[in-house]
Amino acid sequence: MTYAEPAPQDRYPIDQDTQSVTADGQVELAPGAYPDDSPYANEDLRPVPVADRHWTTYNFAALWIGMAHCIPSWTLASGLIALGMDWKQAVFTIALANILVLFPMLLTGHAGPKYGIPFPILARAAFGIRGANLPALLRAGVACGWFGIQTWIGGQGIYVLLDKLFDGNLAKAGVIGGEPWTLWLCFVLFWMLQLAIIYRGMETLRRFENWAAPFVLIGAAVLLIWIADKAGGFGPLLDQPSTLGWGADFWPVFFPALMGMIGFWSTLSLNIPDFTRFGRGQRAQVWGQTLGLPTTMTLFAFMSVLVTSGSQAIYGEPIWEPVPLAAKADNAFGLVYALITVLVATISVNLAANVVSPAYDLSNLAPRLISFRTGALITGVVGVLIFPWELISTPEFYIFVWLGVVGGLLGTVAGILITDYWIIRRTRLALVELYVKEGRYWYRGGWNWRAVTAFLVGALLAVGGSHSAPGKGPFPEDGLIPFLEPLADYGWAVGLVSAALVYMMAAPEMRVVTRGWLDRKLEGRRGVERR
Repeated sequence: MTYAEPAPQDRYPIDQDTQSVTADGQVELAPGAYPDDSPYANEDLRPVPVADRHWTTYNFAALWIGMAHCIPSWTLASGLIALGMDWKQAVFTIALANILVLFPMLLTGHAGPKYGIPFPILARAAFGIRGANLPALLRAGVACGWFGIQTWIGGQGIYVLLDKLFDGNLAKAGVIGGEPWTLWLCFVLFWMLQLAIIYRGMETLRRFENWAAPFVLIGAAVLLIWIADKAGGFGPLLDQPSTLGWGADFWPVFFPALMGMIGFWSTLSLNIPDFTRFGRGQRAQVWGQTLGLPTTMTLFAFMSVLVTSGSQAIYGEPIWEPVPLAAKADNAFGLVYALITVLVATISVNLAANVVSPAYDLSNLAPRLISFRTGALITGVVGVLIFPWELISTPEFYIFVWLGVVGGLLGTVAGILITDYWIIRRTRLALVELYVKEGRYWYRGGWNWRAVTAFLVGALLAVGGSHSAPGKGPFPEDGLIPFLEPLADYGWAVGLVSAALVYMMAAPEMRVVTRGWLDRKLEGRRGVERR
């Protein structure tokens, strides 16, 4: 007897009275369908109306150009030079990482233009309406850390350049907490400036990104030309040799560095729907991200490693942070231009990558109490309380510890979301039920424990073996869990694949498909035997 149970996407039909589909495949709630009185809904979390989804390919490309052209992404590439790679090895590592991370970025970004929903609402489909707070708060915590790092770097950059402009008088100020109070003042003023911009909303951010992107690119090009001129041409910038070679010394650095580079943008591979929900269509988000992310990061990495190699040729050691390098400029115009570039670059990435997501994530935690703006303010406070200056103290800690662990955990969530949205649900969501208790996404008490189990298994495998070189980090040399230590260098990939497999095997919808497939095979065999 042939197994005839419906396919997973048809077992729970969607009420077409509550949502409609445009000719371009974009889904919109019917008038009056959005449950304003639900404790799991508010204006910031509701689907963006189709009429308001107007971001174009250029808007998404500009968003990525603005985010990629920042000081931390510069220090990614220059940090690899400091770890012993030459320019070819560093550029190859970063280019490959950004091509790999682009795929989950596009897969999770698909739900944005189609449904107009942010990341925490998409996560409700897999984790449950309450359970979505687990990945949302994880993402928010990481974003708060990044916001603090970026704000500290930006404030530090302002301080260093202003100190040089005023002949070192800022450094002569009294010391508080081991640093001059003028440095803390720059940090606080920069912190306030960013929150003032994001408080005005997403449209202000879009307009800022549109002009910030080309400005920062020009600033990086100016720094490259300046360092090449001081080095006597581009030859010395390309001649710095690798201390690792391509043999046994290279690969132990390459694989954890690759996962760290992926971990850098693994945050956005989760919450990219926060931006694509404003997209005019799938073409805009796909082409915008494809043109904006891997190309920009590779070009910026190339410029970064050339400048860092040039600093090694000129000053005898690689200066992997651009602000101390720019401070070596010997004229006021160069310092002012560098100061403005640091401001624009850091604000551009920090607001888009590290405030938008936790603002939505925290709003999802208590929709009736926390708005997008309130979530942004909470992010700013938490970003200071985590002591971000410690997270970027050395290249080893920054790349292997912070980025490696973050990438492993967020890769786990990405694996679950992609599997649920693309394989289990075939991109079909019931919008209204994402906001109410009585629906398919409530599971048990608001939690899908299969997703939680998959997350825990993936996280354990991805980061359980985290290890540090002696004196270079907080983990034991042989790993937190020694027998998992070999997996730690591949944390993002291990987390994504293992969580996806566990979730897929545990999903009842997949058991229906598997059982149906087995029944059809057995029926076919019986037919052959009868013949």
